Amino acid sequence: LKIFNLTGAKIGMHMDCNKVKGVDCSTGSLGHGLSLAVGFALAGRVNGIDYMNYVLTGDGELNEGSNWEAAMSAAQFKLSNVVVFADNNKCMIDGRVDDEMKVEPLDKKFEAFGFNVFRVDGHNMKELNNAIEAAIKNHQDGGDKPTAIIMDTFKGAGVDFMQDDYKWHYGSLDDEKLAKAYASLDKYLAERCARVEKEA
Repeated sequence: LKIFNLTGAKIGMHMDCNKVKGVDCSTGSLGHGLSLAVGFALAGRVNGIDYMNYVLTGDGELNEGSNWEAAMSAAQFKLSNVVVFADNNKCMIDGRVDDEMKVEPLDKKFEAFGFNVFRVDGHNMKELNNAIEAAIKNHQDGGDKPTAIIMDTFKGAGVDFMQDDYKWHYGSLDDEKLAKAYASLDKYLAERCARVEKEA
């Protein structure tokens, strides 16, 4: 990790499956995660192996048409063991998602593509956990639909000067900003812990 993303490092921003054990596919190309999950799910069916396939994508990444071809395939082949998490933070590398290519309403789109859909506060672990358990139960009970979990989130949540600012998709920290980030995260953690205590 000390040479993360430096020339010659095995671990970078986008993983290379030829260099990192346990990484089945190289990453970096937007829009291929859901296609791969569909392929893995179909391979499991052919090989008689039952396992869940989880995909994490972003609302900006859902600009890519290949996602929607894969979504159609997941529904067509009744892949109830495919679960898509869509990080709906409304930011992408170039700006606000709505300014680049609108994707909302994501819940209605996935429903139209034949998915079970849950829309949750992506910063609420209880809501996330309940949606994941429902997706697993759907598969175990013989459901015939894949699941999409739309997570409404904020990019940079917990760091006050980063939150909801697309420029932090690629930003970096100097020592002064790092100290401010730690202080902000400490405050955010205290707020989250208080919320969990209240919900419990």
